[in-house]
Amino acid sequence: MAGKLIIISGPSGVGKGTICREIVKRMDKVCLSVSATTREKTAMETEGADYYFLSPAEFQQGIEEGRFLEHAQVFGQWYGTLKDKVAERLAAHMNVLLEIDVQGAKQIKTVHQDASMIFILPPTMDALTQRLKGRGRDSAQSTEQRLDCASKEIAAAQPCFEHMVINDDLEQAVKEVIQIIQGNSQSA
Repeated sequence: MAGKLIIISGPSGVGKGTICREIVKRMDKVCLSVSATTREKTAMETEGADYYFLSPAEFQQGIEEGRFLEHAQVFGQWYGTLKDKVAERLAAHMNVLLEIDVQGAKQIKTVHQDASMIFILPPTMDALTQRLKGRGRDSAQSTEQRLDCASKEIAAAQPCFEHMVINDDLEQAVKEVIQIIQGNSQSA
């Protein structure tokens, strides 16, 4: 039996990346999809492990050729999930985690109706504000943009995500997501 797609989404700073890394560590036959992006590679990132770094022209060509399961422009940069990379993993009987935004999740769900959709929520908007500020990666203006996007993402996610997990306690959130994946994998 082929693997299953598991979509993990949520606003910036909610902890979805940390949750995904924990799931990959704790579960067999689960891998994290590596997205393509047009943003610049940082010194700490590795091509093919963190992202596939494409020029804007390469990304646009990929869109025109239908090479993406989903793609979106986020904060001025393009991000997308390459079809062939996901198909390889699914064919190898791996469950593939896609850490993507709500817009991308909706795009994938139209093609892969059996994909599990899990939305990670902050315990409160104040907690999310503190997490974003605590990361020290964003300017005050960027933090405000991310918070504005977070409210919109949460509103957009509620009607289309089957599962909502509040990340108030990381360990509990990881356990809940694992239970969801195990339940959906057994019924697949």
